[in-house]
Amino acid sequence: MNNKILIELDIPLIEKSYDLYIPINKKVGTIKKLIEEELVSLTEGAYILSDSTNLYSKETGDIYDINKTVRDTDLKNGSRIILL
Repeated sequence: MNNKILIELDIPLIEKSYDLYIPINKKVGTIKKLIEEELVSLTEGAYILSDSTNLYSKETGDIYDINKTVRDTDLKNGSRIILL
């Protein structure tokens, strides 16, 4: 599993938290899109897709650039992020 990291994802909108393995060679924007599509399915449509959502670092509050690959960010095993 050298090409994946384990992160904790908090989603305040639905008051849930998930532990996810994400690939480090994909763009943050791709990861965000996949997460949101799965949330729509898991919540049976209660989660609404929005272009204005972002992934934030729970530690610093910084927004992750959707055009960078996960490898090029400060994300690592155990990172905690928020989807807002």
